[in-house]
Amino acid sequence: MTDGPAVDVDSLRREGLLAAPNGPVSVEHDGVGRVALTLQPTGGSPRTVRVPPGVTVFDGASWNGVAIDSTCGGHGTCKKCKVRVVDGSVPVSRLDARAFTADQLRDGWRLACLAQATQDLTIDVPPLVTRPKAATVGVGRQVILRPAVQKRYVELEEPTLADQRTDLARLLDAIDDLEPTPDMHAVRRLPTVLREADFKVTAVVVDEVLVDVEPGDTRERQHAIAFDLGTTTVVATLLDLVTGTPVAVRSRLNMQQPFGGDVISRISATMLDPGMLARLRTAAHETLAELAAEVCEESGVAAAEVYEVAIAGNATMTALALGIDPEPLGVAPFVMSCAVPPVVRVGELGLTLHPGARATLFPALGAYVGGDIVAGILATGMDRDKRLRLFIDVGTNCEIVLGDGERILSTAAPAGPAFEGGAIRCGMRAAEGAIETIKLDPAAETTDAAVTLGVIGDVSPVGLCGSGLVDVVAELVRVGLVDASGRFVADDVAASAAPALADRLTSIGAERVFVMYRPAPDTAPEHTVYLSQRDVRELQFAKAAISTGWSLLLEEFGIEAREVQQVLLAGSFGSYLSPASAVRIGLVPKLPVLRIVSAGNVAGEGAKMALLSRREREGAAALLEEVRYVELSDRADFNDAFVDKLAFPG
Repeated sequence: MTDGPAVDVDSLRREGLLAAPNGPVSVEHDGVGRVALTLQPTGGSPRTVRVPPGVTVFDGASWNGVAIDSTCGGHGTCKKCKVRVVDGSVPVSRLDARAFTADQLRDGWRLACLAQATQDLTIDVPPLVTRPKAATVGVGRQVILRPAVQKRYVELEEPTLADQRTDLARLLDAIDDLEPTPDMHAVRRLPTVLREADFKVTAVVVDEVLVDVEPGDTRERQHAIAFDLGTTTVVATLLDLVTGTPVAVRSRLNMQQPFGGDVISRISATMLDPGMLARLRTAAHETLAELAAEVCEESGVAAAEVYEVAIAGNATMTALALGIDPEPLGVAPFVMSCAVPPVVRVGELGLTLHPGARATLFPALGAYVGGDIVAGILATGMDRDKRLRLFIDVGTNCEIVLGDGERILSTAAPAGPAFEGGAIRCGMRAAEGAIETIKLDPAAETTDAAVTLGVIGDVSPVGLCGSGLVDVVAELVRVGLVDASGRFVADDVAASAAPALADRLTSIGAERVFVMYRPAPDTAPEHTVYLSQRDVRELQFAKAAISTGWSLLLEEFGIEAREVQQVLLAGSFGSYLSPASAVRIGLVPKLPVLRIVSAGNVAGEGAKMALLSRREREGAAALLEEVRYVELSDRADFNDAFVDKLAFPG
């Protein structure tokens, strides 16, 4: 008998590929719906967020700016991420049993990194108790805290006739572990600050540049902002660089939205109107500035205490923010002006932060696999994890990465705006009143009981967001009201397949629609929240583009879909997509839902990592040599593969 290959059993258990030795760590879920997670940080305001079932308490908190102690990368070994379940139930894992006494377990104490939210939960989050040397970000990634921002507190001897060293020389002599180059802003402030502070000051150094000198000891006040500059949505996270934890998170629609819903529209706009580049640049700057002001106000952090910014965006968004003509990105052969954008002062991006603050923009792999995906690869550890993993950033432009730690392939697929609610008749962004989940029961006794809606804000529905769109089409396929070709079935077929739902199939003009919500029994179909035949087609084209992308990467890799050990759904939309619905419509490979993981805003997570660690920033630059980009548009088999993927799986 020969020995088999080495297997990391704990990794398999964490991904749901094997059962835990003492039973499952958490209740198994079916990958549909949402759960409400109410986080109550000590000394802070409670925050309720809605997450897909199966997301850990630690990840749900981290993605939403609530800090929980951890140094092990979410593997349950450091036992620092202790939280208390106040309302709801979380099973006791074998590692919980080692971390807590029996009384503590009965009182609801659990390790946040192992506590999966499979039902509504209210969680007490204790304050950070130590000054950490590491932070956990991304998908279980541990980052050693080595930010570019460094502060040194010094108490200087005052000048005398016997010691007439310059103020700058006096300061630099006292900083014995750094050799910074002075910035003019710091030199201007130096004489006044030194004397007003009795020569007790803090030197602020960013990337070997002395950017400021501050009165007193300000070492505990070091902040930076990580931006995910998306085509549709922009997210800002304010970081405390001392603890490595998020302080505030805010998001908003990109103000470039009126100029086009996707990158091609915005590139075309600059080609048609010579003044459009300046307008788009201004819109990007206003978006970033508004978010920066919001996170600083929410956290009580002065803008002047933000010393660095990192931005992860696709190649077009990065070019527009920097005022670079994007036209070459939109026409063959799709050439970028540069793969690694230069570091710029934040003022060049419309931001009013510390005068010496600089912005780092992530490098790009190609015209349509930009800095946001490099940041995502960094955050998910695609370059170091030996499992075969498929990363899908679902959005207007969908980027796909396949890797096993040795080889990494990437590509891009034009999904269009359907997932963001664009081009959908009743579509809207994921805001209050949006239907985000739907469950159909064809055997219900009444038509009202046959439809269960999950609505953001628990208010009356006013529209349908992207995750709700995927859910409703998946459910209609499951109950037989939409056939494999994507057509609504005939009335007689509907009456037989789903009698409780058949009367919701109707028409508006010549177009067939399915009514999800009717404000009153006699409301005309055009005034309801409905799904149209055209909406189904929009989703079909989007999912076909994505599934064609990953299927061709699998072919290039020489493997079959069933060999994929983990699928990471990323992006502001992908993270809230029901895994079961994604499988049912063919958006992702047909795999057990426990292998399909909501990865969160990994572009923003990668930007955070670049701010927390200079080593991680260097790692992002190294990815340009490690990842091979596969261009789909020039493949002879792309169109045939795309047509094959239009149908919904049987």
